[in-house]
Amino acid sequence: MTPRSASSDEWHPVCPIAELEVERGATALVHGQAIAIFRTQDDTVYALGNHDPFARASMIARGIVGRRGDIPFVASPTHKHAFDLRSGKCLDDLHVSVPAYDVKVVEGVVLVGHRKPDSHVA
Repeated sequence: MTPRSASSDEWHPVCPIAELEVERGATALVHGQAIAIFRTQDDTVYALGNHDPFARASMIARGIVGRRGDIPFVASPTHKHAFDLRSGKCLDDLHVSVPAYDVKVVEGVVLVGHRKPDSHVA
């Protein structure tokens, strides 16, 4: 029996990293969920759930990418709430978060895995 973490079908190929604009979001359907994908200046790629809990609409991918100290974030385009790209936690309201997903880049292709275990919507 293969351990769950080793299963290749858990990683969904999204696109070549070169197709992601730096500090701009893109949306992909992964495991039946709308996912917002972000590439930062240092070529790190992050994936969050695309649903904005404050605006109650799928628009996180249209947000503005930035940094607060050493925390990379995306600000919701409507209400400007900042979400940590690493964890999905809202930096402005600690009771709210969006799902964060595992991401890896293999041979130049962005792959998105399942929701991170500590990622939950409050």
